[in-house]
Amino acid sequence: MSKTPQSKTIVLIHGAWVTPASWADFRQPFEAAGYTVHTPTWPLLDGFTPAEINANPPAGFGALTVGKIVDHLQRFIEALPEQPILIGHSFGGLYTQMLLDRGVGVAGVALNPVLIGGIVPGPVTLTAALPILARPNGWNRPYAFTRDRWFRRFANAASKALSDEAYDAYVIPAPGRIFYQAASWIGTFVDPRRRTAPLLITEGSADRLVTPYLSRAAFNIQKGSPARTDYAAFPGMSHFLIAEPGWERVAGAALDWIESL
Repeated sequence: MSKTPQSKTIVLIHGAWVTPASWADFRQPFEAAGYTVHTPTWPLLDGFTPAEINANPPAGFGALTVGKIVDHLQRFIEALPEQPILIGHSFGGLYTQMLLDRGVGVAGVALNPVLIGGIVPGPVTLTAALPILARPNGWNRPYAFTRDRWFRRFANAASKALSDEAYDAYVIPAPGRIFYQAASWIGTFVDPRRRTAPLLITEGSADRLVTPYLSRAAFNIQKGSPARTDYAAFPGMSHFLIAEPGWERVAGAALDWIESL
């Protein structure tokens, strides 16, 4: 049976290449609806500005693992006064599913989530990941988007001006190791039979990193849960669906789904 969410707390879990500042607009409808919203960051990043991280990524950041990030988020969540609803984007969507698998969180929304273990990446995603995976010692090194690649791969449904604004405000490198783990299914499996919390998975039809194929593959696996499992598609939205034009539709759909539980 599904858990019945009674929480008025939401934890927004950001993905790779961005800081919690990426949630600045997206969080507002939830706060207006009376939810307390938290936006934790990943290990090693607390206390640093995006400029500082870009100039000199913290020691060990390139080798940061999926497991250490999820452990860090779990400790943060378990210190809250009540179990929250989790909303994760990109790698944050993977972490949301892994946390629900651990029994952490009363419901989850995975926005265009990076693939969980067992899903074979499609050609678009493999092409996007190749420059990360093909680097010498890429397992231990951070990977930073150029301004142009950020626009073409991540924010391709936004205007160039909006893409550049986000790039300057909160785009940072990502740990190289997490991409190897996602590609090779190391530490990224979940067992849907264990999940008792409701889950919503989304796709953006213009996403050039996590394609609709990957979102649907995650949904098909997660349907094996005894808990409620739903799916929402957003035509014309890219991987940047939390901040590009139309983000209000995405946030509104997530909020409506949460309040329908």
